[in-house]
Amino acid sequence: MSFASSLVALIIAVTGIRLFLSIRQIRHVQALRSEVPARFAERITPEAHARAASYTVAKARLNLVTLVLEAALALFFTVGGGLQIVSQQIDSLVDAPLLRGLLLFAGVSLIGTCAELPLALYRTFGVEARFGFNRITPTLFVQDRLRDTALAVLVGGPLIAGVLWMMGALGAMWWVWTWLAWMVFNIVVLAIYPNWIAPLFNKFTPLGDEHLRTRIETLMRQCGFSASGLFVMDGSRRSAHGNAYFTGFGQSKRVVFFDTLLERLAGEEIEAVLAHELGHFARRHVLKRIALMFASSLLVLAALGAVGNDPALRLALGIPASTAALLLYFSFSVPYLLFPLQPLMSAWSRQHEFEADAYAAQYANPSFLVSALVKLYEDNASTLTPDPWHSAIYDSHPPALVRIGRLDRLIHA
Repeated sequence: MSFASSLVALIIAVTGIRLFLSIRQIRHVQALRSEVPARFAERITPEAHARAASYTVAKARLNLVTLVLEAALALFFTVGGGLQIVSQQIDSLVDAPLLRGLLLFAGVSLIGTCAELPLALYRTFGVEARFGFNRITPTLFVQDRLRDTALAVLVGGPLIAGVLWMMGALGAMWWVWTWLAWMVFNIVVLAIYPNWIAPLFNKFTPLGDEHLRTRIETLMRQCGFSASGLFVMDGSRRSAHGNAYFTGFGQSKRVVFFDTLLERLAGEEIEAVLAHELGHFARRHVLKRIALMFASSLLVLAALGAVGNDPALRLALGIPASTAALLLYFSFSVPYLLFPLQPLMSAWSRQHEFEADAYAAQYANPSFLVSALVKLYEDNASTLTPDPWHSAIYDSHPPALVRIGRLDRLIHA
């Protein structure tokens, strides 16, 4: 079997598994839409539970279409000759190799964006709007897309140009230098994101509630955590979903609360949610994930270097000759090649969530974390009854029943 045939088989197989899991999710959630789990019966109404089921099913059905589209694009651009078609059109207009490569990336991105745009519109103004979550206007939707494009050109363009130059100028070990540049790039983005990138999309204002600020600052001191500021983000400008997160790196770290979250949770609940997030830093989960990202990118680049440095192997695999086409070929193939690792990564992430919950229970009342989670499950229409297989493969957070069950044991310990 040729490499092309193997890649087609892999893409079809992985897509088939993903479709199967989404269909299982739809059927499982629908079957239990009228049965509120006993642990939540006093807090979640049957109507709210049914709404969460409908929302989950709607997203899963849209995901079926998304999976097919992603597979079609991957097949078209790899074994279907799409990269060659776009390359030929660009080569007939441009002579400079580096500019050809950049235009190839731009052309492929444009095709992918146009193909994905109808689904993005339906997701935002169809599914999210139908369940009362969407607050983004068509004008803001377009503005966000233009900002994304501008960032891709201003930030991604120089990065891609640098990689293409290194592939052509630094010999057989170009992939090592590319990996080092990739690490530096990610660290710089982490450092500048809070002050330079995030404000392009949202407004951040200092937390004005002095009582809450005092509680949070006291908690952070107890946990040995420092931040450059506590901020409220106008998340309600785009969505009714609520969240809180840390962002930044080193001295640029910020604590950010969605305004929708502050409107819904009591002070003790916000404190408990923050204690959970502090647990991720205390247990070095962020650093571990960054280290894993760097390690995995090194392995991918090493494989890319092995192929890129062997013209005969590239010819045998049917990969186009240009360095830009090689990068794009890998970018479409790697998600399917790495899919077997998905359940391991999800399990690792869920373990981190358990560890952060346990940490939070040491510095805040776990009962308040439970009540905050229940409110968030209800407000975000998160299903309480996901399909076990789908959850095991994809979910980065433990299912509600499992997570609350562990917290209950901490409360009564």
